[in-house]
Amino acid sequence: MNAPFSNSDAPSLTLSGEALRTHAREWLEKNLPEKFRTDRMVDAAPTLEESKTYEAALYRAGLVGITWPRAYGGYGRTLREHLVVSQEIGSVPMPESVNSIGKELAGPIILAIGNEEQKKSYLPAILEMREIWCQGFSEPGAGSDLAGLRTRAEKIGGKWRVNGQKIWTSGAYRAQRCLLLARTGTVEDRHRGLCLFAVPMDTPGIRVNKIRSIDGKESFCEVFFDDVEVDEADALGLPDEGWNAAIRVLSIERATNRMHRSWRFENEMRHLVSACNADPALKALLDDGYYRRQLARIGVDLEVLKGHIETVVEALSDGQSVGARGSISKLHWSEAHQRFVALAFEMLAKASKPDLPEVRAVRSRFENLYLLSFAETIYAGTTEIQLGIIADRIMQLPKGRK
Repeated sequence: MNAPFSNSDAPSLTLSGEALRTHAREWLEKNLPEKFRTDRMVDAAPTLEESKTYEAALYRAGLVGITWPRAYGGYGRTLREHLVVSQEIGSVPMPESVNSIGKELAGPIILAIGNEEQKKSYLPAILEMREIWCQGFSEPGAGSDLAGLRTRAEKIGGKWRVNGQKIWTSGAYRAQRCLLLARTGTVEDRHRGLCLFAVPMDTPGIRVNKIRSIDGKESFCEVFFDDVEVDEADALGLPDEGWNAAIRVLSIERATNRMHRSWRFENEMRHLVSACNADPALKALLDDGYYRRQLARIGVDLEVLKGHIETVVEALSDGQSVGARGSISKLHWSEAHQRFVALAFEMLAKASKPDLPEVRAVRSRFENLYLLSFAETIYAGTTEIQLGIIADRIMQLPKGRK
């Protein structure tokens, strides 16, 4: 993973259209390790080092960093080409990236407001999996109200001193850097005086506590900053640029992150139907009028989500901004996926042969998805926040009474 690599060496660099799609499909089929397949029962999940090695290989194959400029380790390709590769990645039953924050949030914001030195330093390290990032936005007292955060950054000499607490910081325990949002003034300043930082997680004064979630995992964390000194070189953008930059991050997160989602959900649907055909009781459900209608509704949800993604890609490719429209995609995919996995969970509970390998594998997959789905309508902005944004900024409805 640490071998020197030039993005000009990627075999996909000169491919386009269906040739690029074929390259992505064949590479994934050949190189996805068996223990990474989420449609299999495995003895042990991939380790962090195994995940980093595999994701670095994805990058070397030209399947990650597709739209980032070549000067910073990317491949300088179009968003439409990114969508082609995302469709193939989504069609494969594989886990999400352990560095999704770095690739999908930190990277785009560094490209938008980072200086040249920061781009050349941070971005290749993200793609090569030398640095994993976490996101320090949410706080215990602010929740989805980002403008209510209280973490303070005070300029002292040539450094910033940070004090405060962040919550639900996914993967903080394994991260090398934190995309931190802090304020220079008071909470009453709301949108003013907010700053973004790329904070090294080994800086003295940073303490990370893991939080055990309902699925027994410890990915979520709370992070404390006690007189943490941050170099001026790790400040992203101007001191008052934090709010606009954070909103840009969130619009990216809601609209274009994990464009492979609907194709991954489609893979989950195929897995469910295939496993149901292996069990007599579950196969009977596929002929039941009620469940046929429910599955058809989920199928419509998936196609609508594809339409959202493709429309956003076309808009961005034509130079338009996404803005509040990202909330439509975020609202739809999170609510639709929650409905889908709840239905699958209900169906699989009726299996007549639960020990069949096919049934055990699909039950294991959907049990994990069912528990995870409870968080999907919360992170990147709750359902209530998305509805408010749609009402205010898209429909321009008058403010309702509380």
